[in-house]
Amino acid sequence: MSEILIAYSTTDGHTREISVRLRQVIKQQGHQVTLISIDDEPDIDLDRFDKIILGASIRYGKHSKQVYKFIEKNRNELESKSNAFFSVNVVARKPDKNRPETNPYLRKFLKQIKWKPKEVTVFAGKINYPKYHFWDRQMIRLIMWMTKGPTDPKAVVEFTDWEQVEAFGRLIGKME
Repeated sequence: MSEILIAYSTTDGHTREISVRLRQVIKQQGHQVTLISIDDEPDIDLDRFDKIILGASIRYGKHSKQVYKFIEKNRNELESKSNAFFSVNVVARKPDKNRPETNPYLRKFLKQIKWKPKEVTVFAGKINYPKYHFWDRQMIRLIMWMTKGPTDPKAVVEFTDWEQVEAFGRLIGKME
């Protein structure tokens, strides 16, 4: 069986939660799975992994700079192995924006990078107003108000389709 890396970048922890679920599903298929935050460990030795999965969250319409740096630094290694990318964003809560080809943030991101992931998906994220700092809470509430999303400053709303996450995990386990 394969040695698989799930590397991720998270803003508020939800991308890590998704990565943990992916790891569980992939391990059930008999693979070894390592989970590493590129925010904490940007210099990962990718040589020992057969497959590399990269996940990243969106804040204010962009993935973190660390994600771009990781891809640029490791592009040759990423392209030489089975690989996948998943984006986590709240706009994916909308049925017309919940697929790679319809999610504006993911489409923009893929145009900005030179790496072409073999598998790509997008997962709807989570709003956790109590966890945000004051200004982030106000800005996200404004964005949600403009896009007809939840605005209650005490709300915690998870939009993630966990069956979709598990299906992606099974796909990763079968990737050659």
